[in-house]
Amino acid sequence: MAVPAQQALMTAEDLFDLPDDDYKYELVEGELIRMAPTGGEHGVLTARVAYALQAYVQDHNLGIVSGAETGFILQRAPDIVRAPDAAFIDKARIPETGIPKTYWPFAPDLAVEVLSPSDRFSAVQTKIAEYFSAGTRLAWVIEPATRTVYVYRASRDVQVLGEDDELSGEDVLPDFRYALKRLFG
Repeated sequence: MAVPAQQALMTAEDLFDLPDDDYKYELVEGELIRMAPTGGEHGVLTARVAYALQAYVQDHNLGIVSGAETGFILQRAPDIVRAPDAAFIDKARIPETGIPKTYWPFAPDLAVEVLSPSDRFSAVQTKIAEYFSAGTRLAWVIEPATRTVYVYRASRDVQVLGEDDELSGEDVLPDFRYALKRLFG
């Protein structure tokens, strides 16, 4: 009886070199995960939070904010490449060569995920654990259906904020504040 040949695991470089099509992908332990386009609500919330972060970071010269589909290499051999909906990278961590043409070779300081109706919360929690294992210091998971935000300071240290609360940048983005009423407005 013939043994089926094992497919080689993909690397971050293989993922980056894939031809463009209608789908984007993340890489989880060397295997492609297809990401379908999101809905309107998801896109609006992602843009609002990214805009608020960008304005604050730029005004205070703190680093760089990236939007959705920006890849971060969270692990090597097997590779994990994730693309949060928004992210912040502290200026002290930006390589001397500048912004990479390919994926960032590390985790963001802040990762933001906006849940889509098709997202399973357990899958998002896996992403959060991967971010923190790779060095992320703060993560926000925005839940449009319940108008709440889960603030993670570690993969198991979470606080739930409601619509009457405000996000804080804590020590990652000192003095940053953003009212959730404005986000969900």
